[in-house]
Amino acid sequence: MATKQRPSAVGKAADYLDQRTTIGVLVKELARKVFPDHWSFMLGEIALFSFVVLIASGFFLTMFFEPSMALVRFEGDYPPSMQGQLMSAAFSSTVDMSFEVRGGLLMRQIHHWSALIFIGSIVLHMFRIFFTGAFRKPREINWLVGLTMLILALAAGFTGYSLPDDVLSGNGLRIIDGVVKSIPVIGSYMSFLVFGSEFPGSHIIPRLFTLHIFVIPGILIALIALHLFLMVLQKHTQYPGGGRTDRNVVGYPALPVYVAKMTGNFFIIAGVLTLMGGTMAINNIWNYGPYDPAPVSAGTQPDWYILFVDGALRLMPGPGWEWVIGGYTLSMNILIPAVVVPGILFTILFAWPFLEARVTGDHREHHVLDRPRNRPVRTGIGVALFVAFLVCALAATNDIIATHFSLSIFAITWVLRVLLFVGPVFAFFVTKRVCLGLQRKDRELVLHGHESGRIVRFANGEYVEVHTPLDPQEVWLRTQHTSPKPLEIRPATDARGVRRQGYRSDRRWQRLSEFFYEDRVEPARPAELAAAHSHGEHDEIEARTPAAVGPGTAGQGTSGPRTAGPRTSGEGAAGPGEEPR
Repeated sequence: MATKQRPSAVGKAADYLDQRTTIGVLVKELARKVFPDHWSFMLGEIALFSFVVLIASGFFLTMFFEPSMALVRFEGDYPPSMQGQLMSAAFSSTVDMSFEVRGGLLMRQIHHWSALIFIGSIVLHMFRIFFTGAFRKPREINWLVGLTMLILALAAGFTGYSLPDDVLSGNGLRIIDGVVKSIPVIGSYMSFLVFGSEFPGSHIIPRLFTLHIFVIPGILIALIALHLFLMVLQKHTQYPGGGRTDRNVVGYPALPVYVAKMTGNFFIIAGVLTLMGGTMAINNIWNYGPYDPAPVSAGTQPDWYILFVDGALRLMPGPGWEWVIGGYTLSMNILIPAVVVPGILFTILFAWPFLEARVTGDHREHHVLDRPRNRPVRTGIGVALFVAFLVCALAATNDIIATHFSLSIFAITWVLRVLLFVGPVFAFFVTKRVCLGLQRKDRELVLHGHESGRIVRFANGEYVEVHTPLDPQEVWLRTQHTSPKPLEIRPATDARGVRRQGYRSDRRWQRLSEFFYEDRVEPARPAELAAAHSHGEHDEIEARTPAAVGPGTAGQGTSGPRTAGPRTSGEGAAGPGEEPR
């Protein structure tokens, strides 16, 4: 007689919790959730796991850091050059943490590298979302959440960067003070409110400390939870391919595949960050010394995510851009590059999902991502922004470029000023033409197939090259998208010749839509495919040519990805083995 197996302690605890919360239903639903598989989706995971390492290392540092600007004399053994020097308690505790606390320097460097990777992965993740159109309905809210997290990440990085109160971070705070004071009318009052008195005051470090360890992380944790909740609720986006539509998800289940993969990814990322913290020195504040308003260090730059602001300030001309109006001085040479331009940029990014929906007239749900080549203007704008960032980053290092290459710093600055206006425009048009060329290439491949290199001579002396037909998966990939047309609006006047109200607004939107979609390449359609593949005598040769095995025909077994939802084709799509519709 078989003995009844007693449940384990974990089983008992799970049963106890399930009977009182019915959490088992949620766990079962999440375990069956299907996620698509692509390397670019790891960018969000890198950001998430870097944030976890940030929180863990920051908790350690908080126990030894003293957020005070009270002056103390340094009595530590190292570095000996600072013996007896007057400095703030914040700087002294950071140096002590680096040399007296076991593992303190390692944790400081892990924390700093984690912050850089955290912000970098968010930026790359947002670029991926922008280029592939993952911000479209129903993910507009998640796009807004992601941009807000990016701004908070920048704020968290800057507040943490400023806490040691060394010369480098103090100069950064001095720049921020100048930026705040450049705001018309309220700037001086805001500066006094932030610093507690005239710069540098005696309250800024404790206030930054509170923001850095409590306010900003708390909001970030709430937004990350909201971001993940919306991602699970709306289901994950997926790249175009065979069988992928807006009504299904092709991928792997959360349990056990994705939980195992994410756990492994976390330990890999944590290990790499620890290796970087242990072998790559960063922010050695004892080389700069405690903050003193008198000296300004040369040849130094802020962390990479602030380079574009520093570079924009260096590129902005000084003379002629300080205007005195009614006794008030407007420092436009600071206000424009540090406040106006970033403000316009982030405003456009926040409004982009709604702007694109308006100029396309497309308000359908989208779960299949765009190929960047199929949205030339959007891709061109993204590349142009990236080029502008690179130019500003180079401008932030103009003094280093000048000294290392024996060049005139004024010549470098003027060249970069020209590039800041010419470079993004040139990059936009080149990217747009490349995308349109790739679309034409896709169209030709669908209609005529891959070049095989096989030349056949007919009895009448005609020579032809035999093309290899595309695999059904390749046809699907190149024909499943739609090519939006510019908006069509009603005439300016009605049948009686009366001018229609709202025509001017409609016309402005139509012009913007024409800018986006006037240059377009239609994907191949069934009638064109039939005409292109009807070559009479040539068909007999192609029929005897073995078709190439495409990426979608190999490895289709029981261990492959699971599909959640029906395998139905979306608008303008053709499934494997079908003609495009």
